[in-house]
Amino acid sequence: MHDDRTLVEARLRRVLDERVRPAVYPESVPLDVAVWHAPGEPVPVAEGLAARPEPIAVGTRWGAPWGTSWFRVTGTVPEAWAGRTVEALLDLGFDENMPGFQCEGLVYRPDGTPVKGLNPRTPWVRVGAPAEGGEEVRLHIEAASNPVIMGPRPFAPTPLGDPRTAGGEPQYTLTRMDLAVFDETVWQLVIDLEVLGELMAELPVEAPRRWEILRAVERALDAVDLQDVGGTAAEARARLTGVLSAPAVPSAHRVSAVGHAHIDSAWLWPLRETVRKVARTAANMTALLDDEPDFVFAMSQAQQWAWVKEHRPEVWARVKKAVAEGRFVPAGGMWVESDTNMPGSEAMARQFVHGKRFFLDEFGIENEEAWLPDTFGFAAGLPQIIKAAGSKYLLTQKISWSQTNRFPHHTFRWEGIDGTRVFTHFPPADTYNCSMTGGELAHAVRNFREKGAARRSLAPTGWGDGGGGTTREMVARAARLRDLEGSPTVRWETPREFFAQAAAEYPDAPVWAGELYLELHRATLTSQAQTKQGNRRSEHLLYEAELWAATAAVRTGFPYPYEELDRIWKTVLLHQFHDILPGSSIAWVHREARATYARIAGELTGIIEAAQRALAGEGELPLVFNAAPHTRSGVPAGGARTPVTEGRTTLTARPGGGHVLDNGLLRIEMDGRGLVVSAYDIGADRETIAPGLAAGLLQLHPDLPNMWDAWDVDAFYRRSVTDLTDADEIAPGEDGASVRIVRSFGASRATQVLTLPPGERRLLLDTEVDWHETEKFLKLAFPLDVHADRYASETQFGHVHRPTHTNTSWETAKFEACNHRFVHLAEPGWGVALVNDSTYGHDVTRTVRGEQDAGGRDGGTTTTVRASLLRAPRFPDPETDQGVHRFRHALLPGAAIGDAVREGWRINLPERRLSGAREVAPLVTSDQDAVVITAVKLADDGSGDVVVRFHEAHGGRARATLTAGFAVADAVVTDLLERPLPAERAPRAEGDRIAVRLRPFQLMTLRLRRA
Repeated sequence: MHDDRTLVEARLRRVLDERVRPAVYPESVPLDVAVWHAPGEPVPVAEGLAARPEPIAVGTRWGAPWGTSWFRVTGTVPEAWAGRTVEALLDLGFDENMPGFQCEGLVYRPDGTPVKGLNPRTPWVRVGAPAEGGEEVRLHIEAASNPVIMGPRPFAPTPLGDPRTAGGEPQYTLTRMDLAVFDETVWQLVIDLEVLGELMAELPVEAPRRWEILRAVERALDAVDLQDVGGTAAEARARLTGVLSAPAVPSAHRVSAVGHAHIDSAWLWPLRETVRKVARTAANMTALLDDEPDFVFAMSQAQQWAWVKEHRPEVWARVKKAVAEGRFVPAGGMWVESDTNMPGSEAMARQFVHGKRFFLDEFGIENEEAWLPDTFGFAAGLPQIIKAAGSKYLLTQKISWSQTNRFPHHTFRWEGIDGTRVFTHFPPADTYNCSMTGGELAHAVRNFREKGAARRSLAPTGWGDGGGGTTREMVARAARLRDLEGSPTVRWETPREFFAQAAAEYPDAPVWAGELYLELHRATLTSQAQTKQGNRRSEHLLYEAELWAATAAVRTGFPYPYEELDRIWKTVLLHQFHDILPGSSIAWVHREARATYARIAGELTGIIEAAQRALAGEGELPLVFNAAPHTRSGVPAGGARTPVTEGRTTLTARPGGGHVLDNGLLRIEMDGRGLVVSAYDIGADRETIAPGLAAGLLQLHPDLPNMWDAWDVDAFYRRSVTDLTDADEIAPGEDGASVRIVRSFGASRATQVLTLPPGERRLLLDTEVDWHETEKFLKLAFPLDVHADRYASETQFGHVHRPTHTNTSWETAKFEACNHRFVHLAEPGWGVALVNDSTYGHDVTRTVRGEQDAGGRDGGTTTTVRASLLRAPRFPDPETDQGVHRFRHALLPGAAIGDAVREGWRINLPERRLSGAREVAPLVTSDQDAVVITAVKLADDGSGDVVVRFHEAHGGRARATLTAGFAVADAVVTDLLERPLPAERAPRAEGDRIAVRLRPFQLMTLRLRRA
C-alpha cells in the first residue's frame, strides 16, 4: 500500500504540472503591444492613456528601476472562439512566485475605467464569458518596474533601494501578451486535484479517509486523456464528486476566512508606490467580489483608503459600492498598521482617533478590532488605548515568529498595565498570507493551542506585504473546504463576525498580562536613528503646537489651526508604520522621511511661535515658556514666566587627573579618560556608579545578525565589545559647568559634552557621533551601584516593569527592549533614572562584583543600563545611519519614579524663551505630579470645547484637581474620539476646578465646555 500511495502522489504531481495546468489555456493568439515609458515619476492616468506608445515585442527588456511604462495591447478575438470564455494573458516578466515584490500593473479600459491588477498570481484579464467572436480588444497597462530588492541572495546589500543609486538598467523581460481560451472545466479540475492532493498529504497514512481520497484521485487520473485533457476533464471531475461531497465531522475546527492583503505602507518600495499597490489590489478585490458571491474582503489602514479616494477615484467608486454591500470591509480602525512599541502615548491614541474617524465619516462604520498582523511586538499600554477608542479586540500573527519561546495561546484576553483586557487572537495558521492550502489549514488545526476549550480561528487569506490580495483559486479552494471530511470547515466572514463568535464561544479565555514581546526584530528599536528622532521630535512639537494654539485661541482669539494640525498628525502617524519608524525600509523611504520630518518641524515651530507671540504680546519682558506637564524652574506647566536662576556649578581639577563638577546636589567626577567614575548624591550620601567602573562609556560591538539585517540583533553580539576609552581631546567648557570629550574610532568620531546644570539633580550627556561604520552597534553604558530585580521602562500612558535577571528563557530573550523617555531602577528609598530625548532600544544587565572580600563583605551588585545609539546594517539600506547624529541623555541619581517621569518630559520639551509684554497663565493644570497631562487641545469638531487628556503616571491611585484657566460650564468624560462616555463617570466640576480620581495608569479624556 505504501508503494501505491507514493506512485499515485508522484503521478498526480506530474500530470498536474505537465498536462492539466497547461490545458487551462488550450488555445491562444498574440496581441499587438506598444509601450510608452514615463520620463520620471508616475503620471496621471489620463496622461498615460493619451501617450503615444512605440511597438514592443515579447522578449524585449523593459523598465528601469522604479520606472513606469504604459503598455497598450490590442487584438481581435478569433471568430472560432465564439461561445467560449476568453482571457488576456498579460505577463510583464514576472520572475518570482510572490506578488508585490517585483513588476506589477493596473489594467485600464480606453475610457480610463480600471479593470484589475496584474501580478504573478493574477496575470489574466477576462475578455468575454462567453465571447462573441470577432470583438476588438484594447487595454492599457500602467506597469511599475519596481526592482526586486529581496533578490536571489536575500539581505545582500543593493543600490536598488533608491532611484539615485539604482541606475537605468531594464529590470524585466516582456514574457507573454496573448488572447487565450480559458477552459473553466479544466481549471476546476486543477482545483479539485490540488485540494484533494493537499488534504491527502496531511492525513495520517493509516487513516481510511486518506486512502479513499487516493483511490478517487487515481480513478480521476485514469479518466484523463493526456492528449485531450479538455475533452475528458468533466469525466475526471465526476469521479471526484464522492470524496469532495463527504461532509466534515461535527467536531471539525472552524476557520473564518477573511479576504486580505496586508500591504506595507512602505517597505521595499516608497510611499508613492504603495498608493498604486493599494489601487491595484482594491481593483482586483472589487472585481473578485463581483464574481464570487460568498467572498468577503477586509482592508485595514485608513491612510490606504484615503489614498485610493484621493488618487484613484474610479477605484474608490467601486470600493464604496462594495462597502455598502457589506463585503469590502474597513478593518482595524487605525490610520496605519503602526509599530506599537515606539509611538508615544498621544500618538498611539491618535492612530485610533484618525483611523476610526475616517471610517465613521466615510461609511458610518465603527471598527471593534485592532488589526495588526505584522507589527513587531505590542506595548503593555495598548489594551487601554484600544478600549478608550471604543474597540475591544486585537488580531496579530507576528508573535508566532518568536525564536525562543512559543507563546502559550492563540485566543486569550490580553491585560495591559492598567488592568484593561482585550480579547485577542493569533491565527494558528501562522501566516497573514494564507492561500487556503491543505498544509496551512492542517497546520492551523495541529497548532491551535486552545483545543478542547475553543475550536474557531481566523485565516487572513490573500497575498500581502506588497499587495495582490485574494485570488480566484483561493476562493475556489475555500468553496471545496466549506464542509469537507478530513479538513477544518471554512467560511468567508468579516473580522467582526469572527470575533463576536470567538468571544461568545470562549468567555473564560486565559489571561496574558503585560507586553507581548516579539523575540525577534529587536534592532528595529535602533535602526535609522534619524527617522526615530524625527518621530520623537514631531510628537512633542505637536503636543506643544496644540497646547499653545489652544491656550492662545481661548485667551486671545488666535485662529486654531485645525486643518494644519490634522494634516500634520496624519503625516506623523503614517511614518509610524511598522517598517518606517522601525527603520526597516529601503533608503528612499528614510531619505524622504528625513525631509518630511524637517518640513513638519518647520511648520509646527511656526504655529508654536505664532501662538506664543499672541499670548505674550510685544514687549521687553524676558519670558520662559514651559510646555512640559510639570512646573520647572519656577515656571508653571503650560505657562510662561520670567526666568529664575538658582545655584551655581563649580568645575575643578580632580586629583590624579580629570575633572570634578559640583552643584551642591550632585558631585560628578570624571577621570583622565573623560569617563564618569563617580556620581555622588550629596543629600543621600550615596554613590551612583559601581565601584571600579565608569559611566558615559561608549561601547562598540560587531553586529552581523544571521538574517534580517535592519531588523535583528542576535544575542551573540555581546560576546565581542570594544570600550571606547581613548580620548583625542578633553577640555572644560567655557560655561564652567561642563566638560567636552572627543574620541575617534574606526572611521568615526564622537564628541560628548557632560554638563551639570546649577540647581539640578541631573547630569546631562550630549553625544554627537559622526558615524561611518558598517555592521557595528554603538551603546552608551551606565554601570550603577544598585541592587534591583526589576526596572521600569516608560511606555504609553505609564511604565512597564521588566526583570534584571535571566531566570527563565522568557527573561533571557528580552536582551534588547523598548523604552520611551526613561528607564528607572531602584532599591527601597533610592533610585536612578536614565532619560533620553530620542532613543528607544536599551538593555539592562545585572552582575555580582566577585566573591566575599577579606572582611567578609560581599562585592555587591552592579546593574548596567545601556542606551542603544546607532547601528550600521547594510540591508535594505546599504548606507544606514551614515553621517552626523546627536543624542541627549540625563542621569538622575536619587530619582524616584516621579522624577523619571518629570525629567523625561523635560528633556524632550526644552524651554522656549522670548521677550513679551506679559506672563502667561496655563490653560489647564494638575495639582498632582502623578496625574500627567498628555494633551491640551480644542475639540476636533470645531465647537471650541477644550479637550484635556491625562493619566496616572506613577503606578498608584491618585486624586487630583484640574484647574482650568477659564470658567467651566460642563466637564464630560469622553473616549479618545471625544464622544461622551456614560454620565455616571462624570467628575465633579466647580467653577474652574474639576476633581478626578484615577486608578494606577488610568487614562482619562475630559471635554470642557466653556461658560
